[in-house]
Amino acid sequence: IKKKAKKNKTRIVPLDSEHFSIFKILQNQKNEEIKKVYLTASGGPFLNYSKEALEFVTPEEAGDHPKWQMGKKITVDSAPLVNKAFEVIEAHWLFDIPFESIQVVMHRQSVIHSMVRFVDGSVKAQLGKPDMRIPIQYALFGGERTFGDKDYTYDPVEFSPLTFEELDLQKYPCYELVLESGKRGGTFPAVAATVNEVAVNLFLENKLPFLGISRLLAEVLDMHSGVSEPALEEIVEAEAWAERVTLERWKSVFA
Repeated sequence: IKKKAKKNKTRIVPLDSEHFSIFKILQNQKNEEIKKVYLTASGGPFLNYSKEALEFVTPEEAGDHPKWQMGKKITVDSAPLVNKAFEVIEAHWLFDIPFESIQVVMHRQSVIHSMVRFVDGSVKAQLGKPDMRIPIQYALFGGERTFGDKDYTYDPVEFSPLTFEELDLQKYPCYELVLESGKRGGTFPAVAATVNEVAVNLFLENKLPFLGISRLLAEVLDMHSGVSEPALEEIVEAEAWAERVTLERWKSVFA
């Protein structure tokens, strides 16, 4: 997609709130000035659950996000931080930032969508309500700021205090699995996305326990040999393979 954008002399304007905020922060900045990018994560509906408690969570509980109003699929993705791992991969490609320079921090209020630390030590952040209207409005109006609705204006007193916590990787195995697929590149991210989609649908149908999502991800990614620089057809083939193998593993272990 980036190659096509360059060839056609156009730009990609991201709509996801994290990438939109990075996009705005990095305007008129040079890549060599960037030290680190911070993506924030709310922690989803199970932020305060123990790993043992996650064994018994239901699709209804997983669909109850504390901050964002989203569809079932992406809300479930936010619980094991699958969505955040894909956001790291997206940030890596969209902004040419090394994986090791991107860090995820827990931010329960979902007011700061991302931050960028520069080589001089200064940090820029983009703040706003947990709402997609501003990023969408920005894209629709070609990058120009227009008058917004007061209903989604950020008020620093109303949303105080803002807190940050370190990401507990022991609690979110899916995050590391998907992130590793991004670092391996090639067809691995497509396989990870497909396995997750199939597994989440099974979970939503009460056919798979919540922690089974990470198990299927680990097993199928381990079975994948990968194509380093795939053509579009090879990506589609990898996705079809991942769907078939994920269902086979589910039937043999969980069905």
